[in-house]
Order: sequence, then C-alpha cells, then structure tokens
Amino acid sequence: MTLNIITHPSLAPLRHGFFTRKGGASSGVFSGLNCGLGSSDQREVVMLNRARVAEAMNVPALASVYQVHSADVVVVHDPSDAEGVKADAMVCNAPDVALGILTADCQPVLFADVENHVIGAAHAGWKGALNGVMDATVEKMIGLGAQRENIVGVIGPSISQKSYEVGAEFLDDFMYEDDQNSRFFANGQKGKYQFDLPGYGLHRLRVAGIKSAEWTGHCTYSDPKLFYSYRRTCHENAADYGRLISTISL
Repeated sequence: MTLNIITHPSLAPLRHGFFTRKGGASSGVFSGLNCGLGSSDQREVVMLNRARVAEAMNVPALASVYQVHSADVVVVHDPSDAEGVKADAMVCNAPDVALGILTADCQPVLFADVENHVIGAAHAGWKGALNGVMDATVEKMIGLGAQRENIVGVIGPSISQKSYEVGAEFLDDFMYEDDQNSRFFANGQKGKYQFDLPGYGLHRLRVAGIKSAEWTGHCTYSDPKLFYSYRRTCHENAADYGRLISTISL
C-alpha cells in the first residue's frame, strides 16, 4: 500500500512529512504504519515500517529520541546522537539526517530555517507545550545558527478541541502559568472542559517570535483510517495503539 504523507508549503523545499498510518506492514490494532518501538507491536514489523519512512525521506536511518513529555532538546548530527536519549525535541544542521517524532494525539511540530540550514522537530503534548518544549527548540536552533525571524513552525495532526475533554485540575495547571490561557478552554459536559491543544501550540510558537506558525488542521481522534489516537484507544478499551511519525531533513 502506498504511503500517505501530509506536507506543508511553509516547510518547502525541505524534505518533510507528517506520515499517516497508511502504507505500513502492521496488523490488528496497529494496522498500518506503526513506527513506535515502545508499542507491543512486533519489533521487526515496526522496524520495517520505519525503514519505509527512511526510504521515503531518502535517508539511511531515522533519528529519534526516547520521548518523556519533557522540554529537553538534543542537538543531532547523526542518528546515533539521539538513540536512547531521553528528550522530546531535536535540532540539526547536518544534511541527510531525518529527525523523527512519534505521536498519537500529541502535537508533532516541525521547524525550519531554510536560509540558514537548520531544522527542528518536537513532541509537544500538553505537558511539554506548557513546560516550553517548542520555545526550547527555537532557542536550540538559534544556537546552531538559525535566525528567529526566519524560523517557521508547523504543527501536524493532533487531537482537536472537540475531542479533548479535560477536568478542572487540568485547567488549573494552565491558569497557574497564565490566566489568559482560559481562552483555550471551552465549557464541556458535566463540569468538564474541551482543551484546544493546537490552538495553545500555535500561541506558544507565535509568542516565541518566529516567522510563522501553522497547523495542518488534522484531528487524530476523529479520523481512525488515517491516524492513531491514544485517547480513542482508551475510549474503545483497545489493548494498545500505534504511533505516527513526523519527519524533516535538510
């Protein structure tokens, strides 16, 4: 089956892609392009899926970190620089290195300063976004020679506000950081709230002062044919879930 890859004009002409679950070798609850080695899927099948992504990106291997919902960023010059490292973002100024971020509702964020040949990729769930993983990625890119006013950031498929129900304690965490964050919450049912994760992500990118911030507009929860979703898996009482991969390279 052919890979289905979402791209964004803001990141052109760099090789990049927010890969959907189409075109993979996994079966069962992981059916499709599961790239998550942390899942209970067969390791050899996941590696085959990752090899298909690497081939599509025209690189020998993918650079990916051990994601822990932090704000930590790793500088990568070779895929081996990221292997086993606990972090949630990577930056790079070396050619032919594809940075790969895994998600299943959290925001995959791809960054580029095309003029200065610096890229970044971040895993930004609510905790990472709140703690500044996107801001930290921008700063690390500047440390590699990027200019803030040249950096573009694109948020890929992630859970949308209509599908992201949260409790009052979740709202409290965001209000403690900034009482203006209330604008990212809508009233839900039975005292719950609906959180706008990509809206908050775009806000953090814009506050970081970069050239542009975009969201592809795709909701992972709402489209099971294209995307894996941790929250949908929980609601369906499924045994496990696949991980999507988003990549960028120079």
